[in-house]
Amino acid sequence: MAESRGGERSSARQASLRRLRDFGVHPNRELGQNFLVDDNLLGVIGEAAELSREDVVLEVGGGLGTLSEYLAARVGHLHVVEVDRSLAHPLEEALAPFRSATLHLADAVRLDLRALAPAPTKVVGNLPYGVAATVLIRSVRELPGAQLWVAMVQLEVAERLAAGPGSRTYGVTSAIVQLACEVRVLRRVGRSVFHPAPNVDSALVVLRRTAPPPPSESVALIHAAFAHRRKTLAGSLELSSGAPPGSREAAQDALERLGHPRDARAERLAPSDFVALARELGSERLSPLAPR
Repeated sequence: MAESRGGERSSARQASLRRLRDFGVHPNRELGQNFLVDDNLLGVIGEAAELSREDVVLEVGGGLGTLSEYLAARVGHLHVVEVDRSLAHPLEEALAPFRSATLHLADAVRLDLRALAPAPTKVVGNLPYGVAATVLIRSVRELPGAQLWVAMVQLEVAERLAAGPGSRTYGVTSAIVQLACEVRVLRRVGRSVFHPAPNVDSALVVLRRTAPPPPSESVALIHAAFAHRRKTLAGSLELSSGAPPGSREAAQDALERLGHPRDARAERLAPSDFVALARELGSERLSPLAPR
């Protein structure tokens, strides 16, 4: 007799808790480790990710392998990235039945995503909260073949990703990601689905690519424009490290040509406005502003 869906969930949950015990895993709070132990969410994540055998999935934050096992059984290839080497053994156990899975013990913030082979077409993960926005921005920029992201992130990060111009949470993360993706907060997630329970609420967020990775000039402009939120966009640009002389006046003139007030603030501009403004200012003026 086939095992019931409830039995499958119970079995998977027991595997997670067993690995905690058998491998002596102690969640590292410095790394923001909150392991997913409620398997009811696996189906929600899988459905949102539209998984198929043609997919090459990048999972960031493998943890105990709960999500890794689920993904590996349903996709063509799975890359699992985990920074904590003490989790190597539980992850190796979880991935052992799957030949088409590769474990990368590395920091996703520094890993050369462009070198992953085969190249990811989707990104899925319970992202470490401290680096979630950075990882998402990097993957949007550096994985041109990736078309869909399903990520568990802190609720505040999810709201920032989906925020529109003029909202108090709209900023660098919102503008850069929305240059290339449509963003949707799928659902809020309670704290009890993790071990240990975090001190913040979480959410599943879905990003679907709508455009190629954003130009580097636009990204540099966005970083500079939001660097001093109490200043106008032109004033913030002038204060940025590496800004050439005349940056304030050049930005004011460019804003005016595009139909915006000379004293416009960054939080009032749509992502597409930054692309147009970057074209007006030119790479020679914006290249020195690129984040290092």
